[in-house]
Amino acid sequence: MSRNLELRQLTNNDHVLARQIYAEAIESQATKLYKAEQIRAWSAIAWLPGVLDRPLSEGKGWLSIECGEAKAFAVRYPKDRLALLYTRGCSARRGHGSYLLNQIEKEACNEGLYCLKTEASLLSYSLLLKRGWKKKRIEYIKLNGVGFQRYLMEKSLLQLSK
Repeated sequence: MSRNLELRQLTNNDHVLARQIYAEAIESQATKLYKAEQIRAWSAIAWLPGVLDRPLSEGKGWLSIECGEAKAFAVRYPKDRLALLYTRGCSARRGHGSYLLNQIEKEACNEGLYCLKTEASLLSYSLLLKRGWKKKRIEYIKLNGVGFQRYLMEKSLLQLSK
């Protein structure tokens, strides 16, 4: 990378920070893609008890750090699923997502996995497509009683293992 980005493994001490990045990413980037009620419902999940607890505490995650500040994070939970990938709005489209995906994909491949799956929002959909993820189908869900469309996607890791 041309900039000074570094990765650090997510720890239990980083859960509040990850929740802050999660909410900020949605609130700062989703305004052109989602309705206000969707943004409120989605970003509120960061602070609801139980919703992000298991991925953050049982998953394997990484923070992307720039100039000593955490700008983005990604979590794999369970081991074959990209559960979370969020970047602060001020750092969007600056390589953090790709940097984190490189780590997540490489780590999964090193653990013997052949494929990763995820449920992508409109925020991450184009990045995942550019990085070789394939759309399997569209799914309609409700978050906090509000409807959303998301993309079920997967990526083969076979080319990484060569």
